[in-house]
Amino acid sequence: MPVLHTPRLTCSPLQEEDWPFFLSLQQHPDVMRYVAEARPEEAIRETFTSRLPAWSPGSDHWLCLVVRDHNQTPLGVTGYIHRDDDCAEVGFLFAPQAQGKGYGFESLQAVCDYAFMQGGIRRLTATVTAGNVASKRLLEKVGFVLEGELRESYWLAGEWHNDWLFGLLRKEYC
Repeated sequence: MPVLHTPRLTCSPLQEEDWPFFLSLQQHPDVMRYVAEARPEEAIRETFTSRLPAWSPGSDHWLCLVVRDHNQTPLGVTGYIHRDDDCAEVGFLFAPQAQGKGYGFESLQAVCDYAFMQGGIRRLTATVTAGNVASKRLLEKVGFVLEGELRESYWLAGEWHNDWLFGLLRKEYC
C-alpha cells in the first residue's frame, strides 16, 4: 500500500488506531457540512472498516490515506477510488485546525502524482456540493477543471443541493 511523502506531510494508509481521529472528522459539523448529515457511530464505523483492507491499484474500495505533519499529528484524510479501469474519484476531509494551511493542496497533489504516475489512472474526477468554495478552490489550484453542475443532485440537511463536477486528465497534469 502506498505511503506518500511531501516536504511537510506523510500520507499513509488508514489503520485501526486511526479510528478516534476518523470518528472526530466524521462527527465534526463544520467538516461534514457539505458532505453528509450526522450519522450514528456504527454507520461511521462501517465506513471506516470498509477503508481498512489492503489496497492496490484497481481495488474496488477507497485508498484512504491519513495526512500527518512532521510530528505525526493527523490532519485529515485523502485518497481515491477507482470508478473505471483508468478513472478514479478523489476525496479529502481535513480537521478545522488544519484547514487553510496548504495541507489539502500538498496532499492532493501527492495523490494525483501517485494516481497518474504509478496508479495507471488517465482521468481523476471529484464531486463537490455546490457552495463548498474551499474544496472548489483546492481542486482548481491542483488543476481540476469544473466540467459541469448537476442540479438538485444531492439531498443534504433537508434540501436538494447542486453538485459541481470536476475532472483532471493525466495529459493536462503531467
